[in-house]
Amino acid sequence: MKKHMAPGAILLIFVIWMVLGCGMPDNPSERPSKSDRNKITAEFDANGQVIISDDDKPVLRYNYQIVYEHDEYAFNGLDANEYIVTPDDTFMANPSIYAVPRCDYIHPVFGLNGEILTRDWSKDHPHHRGIYWAWPEVDFGTKRTDLHALQKVFARPTGRIKLDHGPDYAQIEAENIWIVEEGVNTIVREIALIRAYSRTDYGRVIDLAYWFEGLKDSVTLARRGTQAYGGLNIRMMTPKSQEISFHTDEPAGVPQRAWSDLSGVFAGNDEPSGLTVFQHKENPEYPGAWVQYPELSWVQPTFPDSGTRYPLKPGKPLVLRFRLIVHPGSKPDVQLINKLWDAYHTEEAPGMEFTL
Repeated sequence: MKKHMAPGAILLIFVIWMVLGCGMPDNPSERPSKSDRNKITAEFDANGQVIISDDDKPVLRYNYQIVYEHDEYAFNGLDANEYIVTPDDTFMANPSIYAVPRCDYIHPVFGLNGEILTRDWSKDHPHHRGIYWAWPEVDFGTKRTDLHALQKVFARPTGRIKLDHGPDYAQIEAENIWIVEEGVNTIVREIALIRAYSRTDYGRVIDLAYWFEGLKDSVTLARRGTQAYGGLNIRMMTPKSQEISFHTDEPAGVPQRAWSDLSGVFAGNDEPSGLTVFQHKENPEYPGAWVQYPELSWVQPTFPDSGTRYPLKPGKPLVLRFRLIVHPGSKPDVQLINKLWDAYHTEEAPGMEFTL
C-alpha cells in the first residue's frame, strides 16, 4: 500500500510547478537511447506530452501538459476546432465558457490503420476531451465544482512522471493534483497508469488504472445529478455506420462480465474499426452502469452508483481499472469479447502497479 503524501507536501509541489513551468517531466534526458528502445515505445514530444508508438506508428498521446484551443493539436492542417466538425454537430448556446485549456487526458487514440478514434475540442461540447477521468460533481465542503466541464476545479501536473517498457508494452505513470480555482486549494492527488501493448491479430490492448486520494476532508465525487454521466469518459469521433453496444451479465452470473463497444467507419480508414471497453471486476461498486449518447458517439462505464456521492478520504484511495481494446472490423463476436474479458481477469500484468 502506498504511503499518503501530506497536503503540505502536495501544496509545495504545486508551488514548484507554478514557478518552474507547468510540471515538465522530472528528467527527460534519462529517456532510453535508440539502441535500447523496444518496438513499442513511450517518449516525450517537444511540448512535454507523451507519445506511445508501435513500430514507429502512433498509438496514443497522453496530454500531461496544458492544451490550448489554438495549439497545434489539429490534424491535416486544420484548426483544432475545425477538423472535428461534422454535419450532425449540435451547438450549445454559449460554448465558450467550456472551451477551457485542459490537461491529463488521452487524445488522440489511433486505430490500427492510423485513423483517429477519439475527439477533442468539439464545438458541441468543447470540454469533451478524448478519454478522460473526471466527474461533473466534485464537492469540497459546501462548494460544488465540475472537473468534467472544467469549471472551478482542474487537474494539473506535478512533474512526477515515469515512462517504462517491457517486452511488449510501453507504460506511462503520471501524477496530477486537483486544484480548486487554480491554486486556492489542492484537494485530490491522482496517479494515472496508462499501458499500451503491441498489436495482435485481434487488436491492441490498452490498460488504464487510476489512483485518487483526497487531500482534504469532505471531498466527494458524483455523476451529473448523481444519475447520469461521470467516471471514465470516452468521446469518440463520429464514424459512418456507427454501432454502440454494451452488456452487463446478471448479478448471479459467474463471471459477471461488463463491456461496451463503439464501432464504425472512421475518417481515414475505408474499413470499420472500433473500441471495446472492459470494466475490472475489482472496481468498487462493480459493475458500473453504462450510459450512452449516440448523437455524441459516447458510451461509458459510470461511477459511482446512481443516487450516491463517493467520499475521497485522506489515506483511503479510490482505485479504478479498465481495459480498452482497439480492434479492426465491426463489433467483435461476443464469444471473443467474453474470452478477452476473462483473460483480463486471469493474466498477470507485471509492473502494473502504482509507484509514484
